[in-house]
Amino acid sequence: MKDNILEQIRHSQTQFRRSEQKVADYVLSYASEVIHMRIVDLATEANVSEPTVVRFCRALGCDGFQDFKLRLAQVLAKETRFAQFSMNEDDSVNDFTNSIFDTTASALLAVKNRIDVEMVQKAISLLTSSKRVEFFGFGASGAVATDAQHKFFRLQMSTAAYSDPHMQNMSAVTLTDTDVVVAISQTGRTKALLQSIQLVKEAGANVIALCPSGSPLAELATIPLYIDVPEDTEIYTPMTSRIAHLVVIDVLAVGVAKMRGPKLAEHLKAVKRSLHSLRMPDS
Repeated sequence: MKDNILEQIRHSQTQFRRSEQKVADYVLSYASEVIHMRIVDLATEANVSEPTVVRFCRALGCDGFQDFKLRLAQVLAKETRFAQFSMNEDDSVNDFTNSIFDTTASALLAVKNRIDVEMVQKAISLLTSSKRVEFFGFGASGAVATDAQHKFFRLQMSTAAYSDPHMQNMSAVTLTDTDVVVAISQTGRTKALLQSIQLVKEAGANVIALCPSGSPLAELATIPLYIDVPEDTEIYTPMTSRIAHLVVIDVLAVGVAKMRGPKLAEHLKAVKRSLHSLRMPDS
């Protein structure tokens, strides 16, 4: 983590002063732009003073702003091995097909490099010991929640997925301290989801959040799993965060299956056999 300045920022967020936190939030959201900024530009965008930016850099072990930008650029160079998605009106099918695949691959590699494995292990342990697991999400995240429910109910767990705020609220107040909600959000700032999660917390249940670092949802979560995939508002830009969320759900499901041991493996084989009659035989 020492070599990855972005990871240092994420893990040090609670230690920064309030003004330095503003710089951290801006850098995490606009890292690729920051490497081209002057110190006065970053101070202006983060709404802090230039000395605050200097203190922020030194808190990360950098000699100054230029050293900080150099380390940031090195990290970004490693994480952007594929071209970022861009769409022009004259792009061919081959052009935008390659761009979409490359952008998605780049996003997945970035999430893999940043994921906190210790937090993943804690999430797996919590899920394994829970009596009831529910998945909350809206829009594209709602589709991920449905996919997660499909994966986890096969693990002989009591599961549900809700993408309606009324259902989320009603479910939240029926939970206990033996239950867990997995909240999925690309922004971590959806008001309805935050309200539902607040009810979950008041009911005493635990919350695993798949969301950006520094977001309100991350602050509410018992175990936050940071997925920082900036989404462009460009109309053609693919929702790569959705793919990253699906992969992390797969990681959690495999982890729970492994912790549940050989008996569950036999059950999963039986589930697979039950589907054979629904398929046409190979020609």
